[in-house]
Amino acid sequence: MPTEVRLLEMVFPDQTNHYGTLFGGHALALMDKAAFIAASRYSRRAVVTARSEQIDFRSPVRQGQLIELIGRVVATGRSSMTVAVDLYAEDLLSGQRQLCTRGHFVMIALDAEHKPVAVPPLAAAADVAEPMESRSLNADR
Repeated sequence: MPTEVRLLEMVFPDQTNHYGTLFGGHALALMDKAAFIAASRYSRRAVVTARSEQIDFRSPVRQGQLIELIGRVVATGRSSMTVAVDLYAEDLLSGQRQLCTRGHFVMIALDAEHKPVAVPPLAAAADVAEPMESRSLNADR
């Protein structure tokens, strides 16, 4: 069962504020999208966002930067999945990368009647416990 997804996006002017940095709300929407895809692929069910938790904005993302979102299912309940999402910004010319935002999203799996439905328990595989930072593209260099 896939537990991790990666999304790439460019930051364009219409996604930035008057400081030339990514709107926080847009970052949250992209992170929620990554959480949705990770939870959907893991459960193979329709999912909805129940809650976002502890969103830490560490540094701004600038216009023209590439962003990579890494979403990973880190815990499961009966019908819920907690997805950790990291947002990295990368300068396309220098290749320098930085963790900019980190958060957790709780997603709920639904059946055809839109009622919560059980999800498979998360396997205690070694790759699930490894921190996302060490699995980023930066670690591949």
